[in-house]
Amino acid sequence: MSKKFSIPPFLKSEIAQVDALFLQELQSSSKMLSLIIRYIVRSKGKQLRPLLVFSAAGMVGTIQKSTYSAAYMIELMHTATLVHDDVVDDAAKRRGFFSINAIWKNKIAVLVGDYLLSKGLLYAIDSNEIEMLRIISHAVRHMSEGELLQLEKARHLTSSEEIYYEIIRKKTASLFVAAMQAGAVSTGASTAEQREKLTTIAELLGLAFQIKDDILDFSPSTLTGKAAWNDLKEKKMTLPLLYTLQKLSSHEAKQLRSALKSHRNKSENLKKIAATITENGGIEYSRQKLYELCTQAVELCKTFPENQYNAALCELIDFVRN
Repeated sequence: MSKKFSIPPFLKSEIAQVDALFLQELQSSSKMLSLIIRYIVRSKGKQLRPLLVFSAAGMVGTIQKSTYSAAYMIELMHTATLVHDDVVDDAAKRRGFFSINAIWKNKIAVLVGDYLLSKGLLYAIDSNEIEMLRIISHAVRHMSEGELLQLEKARHLTSSEEIYYEIIRKKTASLFVAAMQAGAVSTGASTAEQREKLTTIAELLGLAFQIKDDILDFSPSTLTGKAAWNDLKEKKMTLPLLYTLQKLSSHEAKQLRSALKSHRNKSENLKKIAATITENGGIEYSRQKLYELCTQAVELCKTFPENQYNAALCELIDFVRN
């Protein structure tokens, strides 16, 4: 399979309409805000979450006007949280583009993120999409809780796989779940059983997606568009690191924690830490878990009728898995 994932041809029109809605709804009399919104649209990623919305809708029913609203609201909330995340992480780049805070500074980036969140709330109310608002609001709450829990564990360099999965379930998988729930609800034709299955698929994919991100932290920046070892710099307790700490002797684990605390962002220090994690099977173990999660998700997709939407979702899962 190709190393690059692209939106399936039959969904390009739907995604283009979501992009158009994004620009239309975010029009502003502020020249600075208009400039920033255009920059955001130009630097948007693969739009996986809108794809999840349309895939879920097409797997259980027919795409409606409400489906486009759901895709727009999900993408809007996702974009707002990324803008805020870059401020929290002091990130200079995202997807190879300069971040909003890198160009316009933190204060403006925070306000832009707030503006996007407020537009999402107002759109839901004006469009009478109250159920969508409930689904997405729950996701945003979980994402905030997950980020705070991760920061708490990074501060003390203590965690476990159980806590790790709780963190990524909240901070990453929750928006995948919201996207597929919103897509299913938008058709007005989904059953409780279908929504439950889609929720499980979304959670499995979200967990796998975050583990893939953990693994890619050890890849060159030319491959990922972001600096290598960024998670190590921020002392995040990712799965490769957790596995290594569990495998090492107590003395060796103590040494690794000490190295993490005192690396001072120096490349030679980070390189040694990364080598320790790789040599002790942290990356390979994470790949195995990633594969297991994706395989479970694909098997669950097979319980739905075969159609192009189901196939698109399976292709996305395969992209993450392989």
